[in-house]
Amino acid sequence: MTAVVYWFRNDLRVSDNPAFTQACVQTDKVLPAYVHDPKHDAQTQWGFERMGAHRKVFLAERLQDLSLQLKALGYELTELRGSPKDALSAFAKKLNTAHIYCEDIAAPEEQDEVAALKACGLKVETLWQSSLLEPADLPFDVRNLPAVFTAFRNKVEKLALKPRDVLSLKADLPESSAERHLKNYFAADFALTYKQTRNQPMNWSPEEHFSTKFSPWLACGALSAPVIYAELKRFEAERGANDSTYWIWFELLWRDYFRLLHLQHGKKLYRKQGLGSVELAKVPDNRQGLKRWCEGRTGEPLVDAGMRELAATGWLSNRMRQVVASYLIYDLQGDWRAGAAWFESQLIDYDVYSNQGNWLYIAGRGTDPRGGRRFNPKMQAQQHDAGGKYQQFWSDIE
Repeated sequence: MTAVVYWFRNDLRVSDNPAFTQACVQTDKVLPAYVHDPKHDAQTQWGFERMGAHRKVFLAERLQDLSLQLKALGYELTELRGSPKDALSAFAKKLNTAHIYCEDIAAPEEQDEVAALKACGLKVETLWQSSLLEPADLPFDVRNLPAVFTAFRNKVEKLALKPRDVLSLKADLPESSAERHLKNYFAADFALTYKQTRNQPMNWSPEEHFSTKFSPWLACGALSAPVIYAELKRFEAERGANDSTYWIWFELLWRDYFRLLHLQHGKKLYRKQGLGSVELAKVPDNRQGLKRWCEGRTGEPLVDAGMRELAATGWLSNRMRQVVASYLIYDLQGDWRAGAAWFESQLIDYDVYSNQGNWLYIAGRGTDPRGGRRFNPKMQAQQHDAGGKYQQFWSDIE
């Protein structure tokens, strides 16, 4: 009997999981595993834990959902501790197999993890599956990805490219939290006003639907982008399409673009200068400024409100992420990499591709030709929190 280990990474689902499906179809016995790597508990060079409390809680809940889904299919999820190389090689040896299946992740650290497993003599089958569109379906090789998002979007839309078909399982599975969130969002009319409300500051509560809040489920892979797209198309067929429903597609394309940038540029995205040809000047070690920013004590009301919301909930709206990132980079003259690391620690929807891409975008170290984005926090407050309700709410939170 052929037995293989299936290593769940950022794809914590059984429905519409091509790599897991491939493992099940091609082998006789699949042994699912998840690895808790102690490096995520370590301190960053900026003095805070790499994975904060909100992320840990959200991950634990998603693993519980995954375990229940697997049990319904007759599988048992094994949670391992240690580096992927040590934990998975020992697990595979114990099970008398040398074969591992997993999703492909294009970020350098994740690529190194697979390389280390192969160096141990293990056969690792990886499959790209986290994007909305398949790289092979694009009208260009990923090495020739357009330098700006708009050009990429125009090429995709000109050819009317669509995602792959959703893979359905012929089994009765318990409904996951991710599926319930997706169902509830499209059961109402929130998608019809998404474009108008998406930039509003918000509190994290089930009653507020300024944003889709799909990103936490996408980030851990509890939902796939093609599943969300299929639900969006069903919603449009039933209730009509407008600028707001289009904007959900638009944001999924942005998510794809940041993934494709990793396929194109790899480790260059992680240099201090990013994709810039000139190394940046040394940034002064402003630990106190960074600490005040992280704690929401800069003295700039909108920025402090956003940072307190992030620390309290593990969530921040897209516009507020841009505002606080800009403030760290341009007003505090901080290191953009420290900000990216804090977001990695705090955000329950942390996604290695989008986090790196967005910080490079604000810092002017990515592909955007405009050379960075500076946001005036007072102007942003007037536009998105004119009554000061958001700022007042979070100023009361200590």
